[in-house]
Amino acid sequence: MKHHSSAHHFYPSLKVCGLTKRDQIQELIAMNADFLGFIFYEKSPRYVLNHLTLEEISLIDYPGKVGVFVNEEVDKIVEITQKAGLNFIQLHGDESDDFMIELKKKSHPETGIIKVIRIGDNTAENKNKIKQIINILTPEIPVAYYLFDTDSKAFGGTGKQFDWSILNELNIPLPYFLSGGISEENIGHIETLNHKPFALDINSKFETSPGNKDIERIKKFSQTIQKSPNGTI
Repeated sequence: MKHHSSAHHFYPSLKVCGLTKRDQIQELIAMNADFLGFIFYEKSPRYVLNHLTLEEISLIDYPGKVGVFVNEEVDKIVEITQKAGLNFIQLHGDESDDFMIELKKKSHPETGIIKVIRIGDNTAENKNKIKQIINILTPEIPVAYYLFDTDSKAFGGTGKQFDWSILNELNIPLPYFLSGGISEENIGHIETLNHKPFALDINSKFETSPGNKDIERIKKFSQTIQKSPNGTI
């Protein structure tokens, strides 16, 4: 994986989520995409187990494999994570602090937890989530990264951008992934963020159909964010 920052420049890492095809995964590995996202939510059109087995995922030799789960049982997450050889668990639902504590205890010590904060249009709800973020980080809560995404009943994959300016109202205590409709058109807006994202998470904007990625477009996007300080075009 590349080191994405220096004293003066910001080069975000890249996560490509919703992967379903082995050939595309190999192409992303060849271009050094930092994180590979596999969705283990049955209601998703990108549900990976409709396309790949846990064993096939485990044979993908790469240190940035992320499993995305939505309100799943702890033991099921632990089992899938072990069998698929995942490095990170992304919690995209309404998982509680106690849930994350139990999950961390049952998981391999090196497995990182990414907690998603879904941002919607309701200002009061967003403020409540801000409080949640501030309160969530105690020594007992084992979160490695946050991920900010656009809220939806489908839990992600909206292709829509939330109001990023809300992030400037937060004291974000951890590195974070930025998700939700990220594309070439809006990447320049990252320069308005006080606390820059550790990584960009792309999905539906870079597909020809759910789970089928436009690899050439992803390559161009990756080259753009690696060349341009501050993630701007």
